[in-house]
Amino acid sequence: MGQSRPCRAKALVVEDDPLQREMIELLLEEGEFEVICCESAEAAELVLRSNGDNVVLMLTDVELAGNMTGIELAYAAKKYKPDLDVIVTSGRPLRQRLPEGTQFWSKPWAPLDVIRVAETKASALSGRGSHRPS
Repeated sequence: MGQSRPCRAKALVVEDDPLQREMIELLLEEGEFEVICCESAEAAELVLRSNGDNVVLMLTDVELAGNMTGIELAYAAKKYKPDLDVIVTSGRPLRQRLPEGTQFWSKPWAPLDVIRVAETKASALSGRGSHRPS
């Protein structure tokens, strides 16, 4: 029998396109993440404020339902959780600065990119007690 995990790491997916959101969710769940999905930046910000303790990764589109953009959400997320890994995606060129440490992925991105991020993050989390990455 395997060991039970009391608290799985959470990933927050912020995407207003249902097909994209579902695909990202499935890829991250394969990477052992508990996934929280939101259509708007406002909903995602509420998650980060109230339930964001175990959220270690956030993927957001730039253009979302609601009044906030994914870029504004990235700044808010880094304010709440400075160590949060944030990936912002868009099918258009990025015209605004992103918070420090935030990645930008141009659409279309490959599903393998999401799998790699999930595996890298899971590996870093599992080794977090023994050493710190440089």
